[in-house]
Amino acid sequence: MSAVIVVHGGAWAIPDELAQASVDGVKSAACQGFSVLKGGGSALDAVEAAVRMMEDNTVFNAGHGATLNNNGDVELDAIIMDGKTLACGAVSSVKNIANPVSLARAVMDKTSHVMLTGSGANQFAESMGVETVPTDALVTEYERKEWEKHKTYVNGVMEDFNAQWAHDTVGAVALDCTGNVACATSTGGIRNKKIGRVGDSPVIGSGGYADNFSGAVSCTGHGESILKVTLARLIVSHIEQGKSVSDASQLSLQYMGERVHGAGGSIVVSPSGQWAATFTTERMAWAAAQQDELCGKNTSAT
Repeated sequence: MSAVIVVHGGAWAIPDELAQASVDGVKSAACQGFSVLKGGGSALDAVEAAVRMMEDNTVFNAGHGATLNNNGDVELDAIIMDGKTLACGAVSSVKNIANPVSLARAVMDKTSHVMLTGSGANQFAESMGVETVPTDALVTEYERKEWEKHKTYVNGVMEDFNAQWAHDTVGAVALDCTGNVACATSTGGIRNKKIGRVGDSPVIGSGGYADNFSGAVSCTGHGESILKVTLARLIVSHIEQGKSVSDASQLSLQYMGERVHGAGGSIVVSPSGQWAATFTTERMAWAAAQQDELCGKNTSAT
């Protein structure tokens, strides 16, 4: 089995001044994840490593670089899922955690639950010895300035994701050499969101899904729209009905646009190694690594 990893840095109107840094960031993350796969590591370890790298990169809205809610605080969401067993872990509205994807992994590995939220998730992090960081360490000067400019949440979906201040999510999907798939997604959410708002990213079947029998998906875009159509599971269902990963992604994103007027994107990998990066927003930074070949763009690909 030929290992492959695909990552995204969010589907939104990436401004020109961030475009190259976004592509460079997803390429680095794809290389990080692929190095795990090349060393015989699991798809689960690969997606966690790739997403951690993007959480540590202030270009992206996850971990370091996260957006601020309407109270000026950072609340983070993440999910990780193992396609072999359907084991899954997620956290939502956590604070002061630099790598929420790894906290989600701990929920999966160390508890009998799928999701922990808010103060409960932070208490669990403390019990596991996860290091906390001050909010200021997660927020860039750029984000502070943008937050001051846009203190009112914009309600229109297309306004949100065609406006250059609407930052978004990071994610990864992978297939390892043993045929197992996995996904991971992490985000700081939408700037100026209400306190406690949770979007699609940590919700199984919406922000991500992985099943060895069909494939792995990580989604990005307007969270409320993705939740309404359970986008990740919708894509997987099309694959189960015989559609290619590309067609499944395009059909699902088209449906979301027509049904709830939502824009977004997805990355998908099948159990046979087919993959796709598809979006209906202005741009989406993505990269893929396979057999020592690396590609990354702000445009669609299959």
